[in-house]
Amino acid sequence: MAVATISRRDLLFRRGAPAPERICPPGVTPESLAACTGCGRCVDACPTHIISLAGNRPSLDFFIGECTFCGECRSACPEPVFQFADVTRFQHVAAIADHCLAKNAVACQSCRDSCPEQAIRFQPRIGGPFLPVVDEEACSGCGACVGICPVAAVELGARNQEGADV
Repeated sequence: MAVATISRRDLLFRRGAPAPERICPPGVTPESLAACTGCGRCVDACPTHIISLAGNRPSLDFFIGECTFCGECRSACPEPVFQFADVTRFQHVAAIADHCLAKNAVACQSCRDSCPEQAIRFQPRIGGPFLPVVDEEACSGCGACVGICPVAAVELGARNQEGADV
């Protein structure tokens, strides 16, 4: 596996990272996204400003903030894009990559501190900083931990099928 080198400046400004896969607003499926006209009302309605239009379709950017599942985007949408109401979790969960500071002997718990669900806890270990562990059952996939990570080590992964809700 090739390791990409990135300057400190690019790391801090998140340049050089691969383009993330589209994350739809809560209650939107890739199939229902076809009904979107790209009007941007969901963008204007989002109180955390994480929705933007990418290719004339809504996409979430958790590097900006978190989803609070407020439903404002669904309320503002004039089309049948939002298939599910009262969604309180995504089909993805947080995952901590190997370049996490705590996994590399640097004390950091910013992801835990930002998690509204308390789904990230740190296990003690001898001779180094505590290690992060994600409780997939508790994780809503809201993204609060993504943008706060100083080294972008929090990623989003598929939820195990047993814990999946829509």
